[in-house]
Amino acid sequence: MPELPELETIRRNLAPNLEGRLIMSADILLSRQIKWPEPGQFVARITGRTIEKLDRVGKYLLIRLDNGTALIFHLRMTGQLCYRPKGAEEAKHARIIMRLDGGDQLVYADTRTLGTIYAMKEDEIDNIKGLAEMGPEPLSSEFTVDYLKSVMAGKKTRIKSFLLDQSKVGGLGNIYVDEALFLSGIHPMRTAGSIGNDELTLLYTNINRVISEGIRDGGTTFRDYRNGNGEKGSHQDNLFAYARDGKPCRVCGTIMEKIRVGGRGTHFCPSCQVL
Repeated sequence: MPELPELETIRRNLAPNLEGRLIMSADILLSRQIKWPEPGQFVARITGRTIEKLDRVGKYLLIRLDNGTALIFHLRMTGQLCYRPKGAEEAKHARIIMRLDGGDQLVYADTRTLGTIYAMKEDEIDNIKGLAEMGPEPLSSEFTVDYLKSVMAGKKTRIKSFLLDQSKVGGLGNIYVDEALFLSGIHPMRTAGSIGNDELTLLYTNINRVISEGIRDGGTTFRDYRNGNGEKGSHQDNLFAYARDGKPCRVCGTIMEKIRVGGRGTHFCPSCQVL
């Protein structure tokens, strides 16, 4: 699933091509992915409206229109949101095609059709539970060492599962949690409340580091993720832990391992991250 760096990359790619543009029409090719309102009203809310700004909250992308509507996308496993200039070849697995002034398109494509799409007024957005309960994001002023210390204190939840909880830290997912834990030398099975102050400060620093580096590299592509221009990211070439099971640790040479924590595949070095 695309995480904060991937969604932020998409936002940055799309903004210059979309802000100030008019949505002339919208074709809904798979109506069940529209979660709010019903498809007819969805089209009515966005047609003829000007795109004012692109925002991102955690793993959600928000396209704000001039009538107070936010067009909200949660891409989940295989969703892709791409700008396609006039004359570009037809997108595969397109589920929504929005035609812009000048003949360009904004296309939502989704192979496994797990993504969710909304067109909401400001007072409706809290109906998306994930948005309403989103915790502070890495790199934000609200995300501090003191904040982490307060929410982790006494918690018996495994640190891997704790950091995946979007109500605690917004935007983190499997890839970047594995990376931050590796760089901090913290075993993913440790409980959140067992992390000492020095470790916690290091973890905070490394969460911000891996998110910054993921954005710098345009996100991580193993299979489906593409940025707003349809291009792959390159951060997969710079990973220390995620998807490196069976390979030598880039720090100590020990063979990396994979376990399941809270039902999620988890990659770590048994020498660098001792339980």
